Amino acid sequence: MIAAIKTKGTYLLIMSLRKLYIILFAAFAVQGLSAQESKELSASMGKVKFSFALDETGSPVYAVYFNQKPVIRPSHMGFMLLDDSSFYKDFIMTGSARKSVDGTWQPVWGETKNIRDHYEEVAVHLQQKKSPGRLLDIIFRVFEDGVGFRYEFPKQPNLKYFIVSDELTEFNLTGNHKTFWIPGDYDSNEYPYTTSGLSEINNTQIVNASTAIAVRVVPDPYSVQTPLMMKTADNLYINIHEAALVDYPAMQLHVDGKSFQLSARLVPDAVGNKAYLHAPFHTPWRTIIVSDRAAGILTSKMILNLNEPSKIENTSWIHPMKFVGVWWEMQTGKSTWNYSDYADSVSSNGSPIPNGRHGANTANVKRYIDFAAANGIQGVLVEGWNTGWEDWFGNWKENVFDFVTPYPDFDIKEITRYAAAKGVKMIMHNETSGSATNYERQMDTAFRFMNLFGYTAVKTGYVGKIIPRGEHHDGQWMINHYVRVAKKAAYYRVTLDAHEPVRPTGLQRTYPNWMACEASRGNEYNAFSDGNAPEHETILPFTRLMGGPMDYTPGIFKIKNYSNVPGRQVHTTLTKQLALYVTLYSPLQMAADFPENYAAHSDAFQFIKDVPVDWDDTKIIEAEPGDYITMARKEKGSDNWFVGAITDENKRIAHATLDFLDKGKKYVAIIYSDAPDADWKANPEAYTITKFIVDSDSKLLISLAAGGGAAISIKPASAKDAKSIKKYKN
Repeated sequence: MIAAIKTKGTYLLIMSLRKLYIILFAAFAVQGLSAQESKELSASMGKVKFSFALDETGSPVYAVYFNQKPVIRPSHMGFMLLDDSSFYKDFIMTGSARKSVDGTWQPVWGETKNIRDHYEEVAVHLQQKKSPGRLLDIIFRVFEDGVGFRYEFPKQPNLKYFIVSDELTEFNLTGNHKTFWIPGDYDSNEYPYTTSGLSEINNTQIVNASTAIAVRVVPDPYSVQTPLMMKTADNLYINIHEAALVDYPAMQLHVDGKSFQLSARLVPDAVGNKAYLHAPFHTPWRTIIVSDRAAGILTSKMILNLNEPSKIENTSWIHPMKFVGVWWEMQTGKSTWNYSDYADSVSSNGSPIPNGRHGANTANVKRYIDFAAANGIQGVLVEGWNTGWEDWFGNWKENVFDFVTPYPDFDIKEITRYAAAKGVKMIMHNETSGSATNYERQMDTAFRFMNLFGYTAVKTGYVGKIIPRGEHHDGQWMINHYVRVAKKAAYYRVTLDAHEPVRPTGLQRTYPNWMACEASRGNEYNAFSDGNAPEHETILPFTRLMGGPMDYTPGIFKIKNYSNVPGRQVHTTLTKQLALYVTLYSPLQMAADFPENYAAHSDAFQFIKDVPVDWDDTKIIEAEPGDYITMARKEKGSDNWFVGAITDENKRIAHATLDFLDKGKKYVAIIYSDAPDADWKANPEAYTITKFIVDSDSKLLISLAAGGGAAISIKPASAKDAKSIKKYKN
């Protein structure tokens, strides 16, 4: 009826009311927008809490707390894009969303049978005020053991293809924390660890001294690599890393020693850009794990939980295993990878001139196959089997290997037949010399070759400068390359062990055939350099192994006199080498020494034969980064437990409380320990083996020598065992 009134006065009244309504609506909208802009969001779980807000410039700011105390002080977030150097400010918050998740999943292999994924998620939706009003989402997940967050670029009309110049994520710390660090190198993670306060970090000296590392590119003297482990003055443990690194460069951290600010530094490409992206896109997760116990860092599964579930539907062909191989003898100079000493010369009949020291010859490989078969070891790795090793390194040469042509003394058909007859799997070796382009062109050929000759696993290598020339091991191009290799290996049902890659970020959940990486300073450095300090292995679980398993190649029994270099030795005792099979997790574990050195200590070698590489449960009994670790693991599908205890350069007593054992049951514990006079430097191969009946009330006290360790196998006792073996007295 009102709309039907046609008088001029009524019409003017209606128009005035409409204008008033529009003005009032706009006022309310602005008020609501201002409320969103100034709104603080937070979420917590257990003792962990995060908060988020926009500051007065419209810049995103987050903070993390543990037990109501700050862990990360308010820290800025955002980006500089090549065409927008201010994609870190002038944002308004257009909304947010929350969800809670609490589930359990089972890894294909791992340290535990079941993993709980429990978190609170807050998604923050941002838009820049200025035209063209680009969008940015930030996703936070808070767990009981820390916080993860990532950036998401939604599909939008004004941001499609774009280039990241810098990521501006900050981690503002609360003090001069004790820090376990290596330099932020674009191409290597193989440095020894330094322990210092944040204010003392300067990597110049250690970079210059690390001449054993093939390629070193460290433009920032105050950069460090992640995972970065820290301890506060009030005994809080903090670990910063990233999860699910895909299609993006690795994040290193620049340290401001005065303000204790860490800021993201992405590894650049050949022309200085950081990442080439296409919306919609999300970055890797930035992870902050925090605990008031060192053991809480080691038990965290947050990084794995932030990765996507397996993309491989049928995983029945993926099997953890132990292996031996033609490898340590090349590292120590006993034999060579190359068949000839001459890259450009041949004999009168046109054949390469043999040097007589080539390790990957048929007779020698058969010796390792025999040893593996006799000792229940599933695999044999052979390096140096294929042509190209005469000039493989140091020339930035693209076409080095073809990955299918054996040297004349490596009869691949006979070796395949012999290994199959013995029930042993052969492990392929594909060294690329850093020439990823050459490998990519030949990957299908290489993997078909593996399938043809029954190789079910491959160890890849990236020693040297990367090709495409100017790219880095940890840049976006190579990050994508490593994933392409994992996918290709999965297509051909081959498991992967990558050496010299980027450090892992939990992608073993998504690609469970990608079973191990090196990406750190392994046991090999004891062969060709000054070696690894006794504390080294007590730091690795808190740093490098936070992202995933490491192929450390433990099990060296001949601790001294394996090298022509005076004074060169492994910086552990023999029993510490045994303990590493428990404390340094990998589903691919090498027994790295020569068969004859194991034969000389067959009683100690029994532990390597017994210890599994896949687990149902893991218990951290005691731990302190840089000092000691004692942990126990339960064998997959078994009632057997295995304990490893290691120490740094100081001798100490390891306390192994066995309350994880089933109550009311008796077990036989075989303890491989340092002899009373053992010492990593003076008497490293001295050990004792004792046997006791134990139960869940047992509290073992084990003497660890300087640089030493202990390994224990614990199996259910038979009635005969209970009568004949002495009970351990607490």
